[in-house]
Amino acid sequence: MITAKQRAYLRGLGNKIDPIFQVGKNGIEASFIKQVDEALEKRELIKIKVLENSGLDPKEVQRDLMAATASEGVQVIGSKFIIYRESKDNKKIELENK
Repeated sequence: MITAKQRAYLRGLGNKIDPIFQVGKNGIEASFIKQVDEALEKRELIKIKVLENSGLDPKEVQRDLMAATASEGVQVIGSKFIIYRESKDNKKIELENK
């Protein structure tokens, strides 16, 4: 579990990155979850965009992906959201201790 201070730091980092995935009308499928899981291991912090024509709520998509990938929600703004998971092998982001 990340603290409010750590979440604020991650939000600042997340503002500078572009979405690397888009969720469309097919929603979240097993292959999509696998790709997100691999991206989290490589990057730790990723931004995802939920397309308007998908009819999905970004908060719900974020919640589902967090459960499927054991990640933490950082922020939801409009149709985009940011999730974080500490990498086992490619640690890049140093969070302050709690």
